[in-house]
Amino acid sequence: MLYETYKITNPIRLITLFSGYDSQALALKYLGVKFEHYKTCEWAIKSIQALKNLHFGEDNTDYSKELSTDEIKEYLFNKGISSNYNDPMSKEQVSRLNEKQARTIYNNIKATHNLVNIQQVKGDDLCIKDTDKFTYLLTYSFPCQDLSLAGKGKGMSDTSTRSGMLWEVERILTECKEKPQILLMENVPQVHGEGNKEDFNKWQLRLEEMGYRNYWQDLIATDYGIPQTRNRCFMVSILGDYNYTFPKPIQLKLKLKDMLEDNVEEKYYLSDKTLDQISNWKSYQNPLDSVMGKESISPTITTRIAESQDGGINASMKVYCDELNKTTNLRIKNATKKGYLEATEGDCIDLCQPNSETRRGRVQKEKSQTITTMGGEHLGIVNSDLRIRKLTPRECFRLMGVKDEDYDKIAKNQSDSSLYHLAGDSIVVNVLMAIFEELL
Repeated sequence: MLYETYKITNPIRLITLFSGYDSQALALKYLGVKFEHYKTCEWAIKSIQALKNLHFGEDNTDYSKELSTDEIKEYLFNKGISSNYNDPMSKEQVSRLNEKQARTIYNNIKATHNLVNIQQVKGDDLCIKDTDKFTYLLTYSFPCQDLSLAGKGKGMSDTSTRSGMLWEVERILTECKEKPQILLMENVPQVHGEGNKEDFNKWQLRLEEMGYRNYWQDLIATDYGIPQTRNRCFMVSILGDYNYTFPKPIQLKLKLKDMLEDNVEEKYYLSDKTLDQISNWKSYQNPLDSVMGKESISPTITTRIAESQDGGINASMKVYCDELNKTTNLRIKNATKKGYLEATEGDCIDLCQPNSETRRGRVQKEKSQTITTMGGEHLGIVNSDLRIRKLTPRECFRLMGVKDEDYDKIAKNQSDSSLYHLAGDSIVVNVLMAIFEELL
């Protein structure tokens, strides 16, 4: 049947479950859409901090001033905050927070309109009312740990698993007296894979019973302007008999090298030991052999060699390294007939399991592999001198569609490791923008 295409005409109230730093809000912001950041639901302390700094940075209210430290810690424990993204903090762990930490977390929760732990959220907590005056857009990017290829394969049937948190969304929607007009799900493509297909179909049926029509499709970031091979399943559910069409792909104009920083600290470059594990970078024969009349094996392929030599060797090695940089690709170990894939400037290399004899697809030409919560720890970029370094946190966020000025807000009070996790745990903003544009 053909239905009328749904278009948003009323002011938007955004509700995000499993919020992270809330790339959904960034997408609406970048589109220039006026919306109310109505409710969030995020239990991880570091994500709550990023959420506050990015979207609610102007709110410096001390919501905790009337409470004692013990009262605040009791609140945080009862809310079920998490320090590791996987489990709520124990009472003992919460008690070890100092006063400043406890008050900061409390104030961040209040400032971000945060419901914290989805298992404690009730339908009334979403405060959905006046649906004739407002369009409620609810997004739920529930955990993928038990669905993804890198996960434990537990699926989403069991509510005790992280991916089983999907059924908390069902419970909350069932409890709502008035329901959001639009739902947006995002997860890994395995959500509808062979092992999870039955539960995915069950979920769609439940939504249909609530009055929603569902439209789902796998979308890859390279089709929407970002040079990252991030493939995710999105499902738009609209309350009532309405149609939705997913956005058409656009031509990819950016290359990975367009997303890179100009100056990067030495700490991001791989050590020789790590290079040994992933590449036969020591095995190139010196192109000056025919000139020098001897066989020579280069211990590296960068101009660092030249800087470490003395006298005439320094000059000749400098020429040699420059020549290699012009003519030679890196050979990255890969489970192919040749045993390697060639990589050159601007290519991205998967650094996971460097000693694996079966790993394939280690090299992506001029784009990055999917950024995970390990971020730059598992992705290497080949520089112009054929040195390999990790992606920086800023580069990972650029590859998630986040503008530098917004990255700077997120990066406050965060370590590199937490920034990598935040980026890999989010959604590519450009893809969200394309999805939302079809509703506007």
